[in-house]
Amino acid sequence: MSPPVFRFAPSPNGYLHLGHALSALLNFDMARRAGGRLLLRIEDIDAARCRPEYEAAIYEDLSWLGIEWEEPVRRQSQHFVDYHKALQQLEAMRLTFPSFETRSELARLVSERESHARWPRDPDGVPVYPGAARGMAAAEQEARLARGEPYAIRLDMRAATEWAGALRWTEIGTGPSSETGEIAAEPEAWGDVILGRKDVPGSYHLAVVVDDALQGVTHVIRGQDLFWSTAVHRVLQALLGLSPPVYHHHRLILDADGRKLAKSTQSTGLRELRAAGLTPRDIRRLVGLPG
Repeated sequence: MSPPVFRFAPSPNGYLHLGHALSALLNFDMARRAGGRLLLRIEDIDAARCRPEYEAAIYEDLSWLGIEWEEPVRRQSQHFVDYHKALQQLEAMRLTFPSFETRSELARLVSERESHARWPRDPDGVPVYPGAARGMAAAEQEARLARGEPYAIRLDMRAATEWAGALRWTEIGTGPSSETGEIAAEPEAWGDVILGRKDVPGSYHLAVVVDDALQGVTHVIRGQDLFWSTAVHRVLQALLGLSPPVYHHHRLILDADGRKLAKSTQSTGLRELRAAGLTPRDIRRLVGLPG
């Protein structure tokens, strides 16, 4: 029997903080206890926000924590062809469509609909896609694509869920409300999610599913903030004929105001804690792990 495969997959768009440390250490500890492999993946699709210095800091911080991983490291920006192939497969199944609305146009559409009733939100609190591009005539789609208009490729979630049928995933961690065990996936709650854009052939949802399959990942350990996203990943796995891993969603590290740590809010980074004299053992203690 092949050993289990774990992965830690940060984005180099900021410095790692204690939340990342918890996830990385859990992956490392569980892989070691299971006699498994630990992979490191750099999720750098967003070229506008990802920077080389952040990637270098990831390697430095993880090494300082005592975490070891297999080489070579997979960098998503070097594997766009893999995501493009997956998109083509879904397009051939007629499960995708291009949408041309700008963010401001989408906000206006939501506002118009909310003049009658509150428009539904996805599990992250973002309004689900309200546009009519799903039903756009093929001739108009082709004309707008030929003019070079910016667009996003969206999954027709209604058609996708009809194709995939009822889906579940195995959760060995816990969800935000202590959900565990066999979890019923409800991808329709996310609406027509984006799978790619004109200039990038893969979104987070598509790339993470393709990467996990190509790398043979058997156990996905990540924060509870991604718990409900698993429903989207399960429907994509079903559509693309990929075997799902086992999932373990762990508690989040919160700040003094009860918010999860985030790069966008400039949460204190591991490099700052290291500079202040903390040790790897101190970091383990701060995230609630044994030394």
